[in-house]
Amino acid sequence: MQKNYAAYIYRIISVIGFFLLPLKTFTQEPQIFTIKDFDLRGTVKSCLVITDYGKEEFEFNRDGLLTKNLTGYNETDYDITYYKYLNGQLLEKRDEVYREGQFDKQTSIAHFYEVDTTVNKKVSEKIISYTGDVLDIYEYSYNEDGNLIEIVRSNNQGLDETNIDYSSYKGETTITYLLNGVILKSIRTSFKKNRKGIKNKIVLTKEFLEGNPNKAKERIYDLEERLTSLKEFTYDENKKSFVTIKTVNYKYNNADLLSKEVAKIDKSVSTKDYIYQFDGEKKGNWVKKIITPKNLFTTRRITYYQDELKITEE
Repeated sequence: MQKNYAAYIYRIISVIGFFLLPLKTFTQEPQIFTIKDFDLRGTVKSCLVITDYGKEEFEFNRDGLLTKNLTGYNETDYDITYYKYLNGQLLEKRDEVYREGQFDKQTSIAHFYEVDTTVNKKVSEKIISYTGDVLDIYEYSYNEDGNLIEIVRSNNQGLDETNIDYSSYKGETTITYLLNGVILKSIRTSFKKNRKGIKNKIVLTKEFLEGNPNKAKERIYDLEERLTSLKEFTYDENKKSFVTIKTVNYKYNNADLLSKEVAKIDKSVSTKDYIYQFDGEKKGNWVKKIITPKNLFTTRRITYYQDELKITEE
């Protein structure tokens, strides 16, 4: 299945975003990552991914929740994120930065979460630097259906309020994010049958800059929730509409893994084929991926929990 490996991006934003990005940026609720977010199956304990820029290491608890991930650029430069849970709820997340073999206290930060379910669910997040400074405080509020409806961010620069509205019309649902009353993003989900009569899910995401349309992406998923098509758009001021700048189509093999990717930009078409080698485990995880025609390699070393009594994390 095509994955976006959001953990990488989310961690990078967590480490540097609160120092470098302006106050009015798009925010979203805390995310919990599991083995499924990394194309892993079964009782995976750890996974080491060897890439062209370094290595990625992931560790999971017996419930399949991510507890640690390390991004290594070389032997002395690396980032580590630790995740701590209580009854399946994210309790703490620590982003630690190491450069030249030394822990960098100035850019390392910690996130602490509290959950209040007295009426409707509310989650509080406090972000603190390792030097003891409170960088940001977030409050995430949910409605009776469990949908996120408000994010309030406060720091020494002021306060921002993001409201999330939900609407439905003729089988389509739309989620709209507004920052201090100005639209930031909209996500419209609809369903449509293709030429073979199979119903697909279509998710259209539009992003706005200072309330004006900026760019968009349309993702189409099949019945197995696999991404089969992606279109990227930019907003043309002259035409007053979104125009397509890139189209990518995806195909999958019998193991439910991405096997082919065909991208089209203007009149240029490029194709990638994915070839996998698997380990000998029952669930079957891939341990080597080859992308042709450039013959790019990615290898994974996977360890599993042995069959024994399941231990609930305290």
